[in-house]
Amino acid sequence: MTPQGPEGYEMFEYEMHQLRAAELTREADRRRLVREARRVRTAARPSARDEAEGRVSAPAWKARPARTT
Repeated sequence: MTPQGPEGYEMFEYEMHQLRAAELTREADRRRLVREARRVRTAARPSARDEAEGRVSAPAWKARPARTT
């Protein structure tokens, strides 16, 4: 086993830097994809402002039958 000179350490540091840069690029791409998917999903969802009528529910007094005497 021969001791490595400074060139060997520099090469190791350079390779580590390249691996970290590639990892950061992949992470940025993944986050960008998630943001885009959320934006598309939100845009596809109908909003309450776009609907002619919002959700309508009958009042409680209409749900009961009329009283007969």
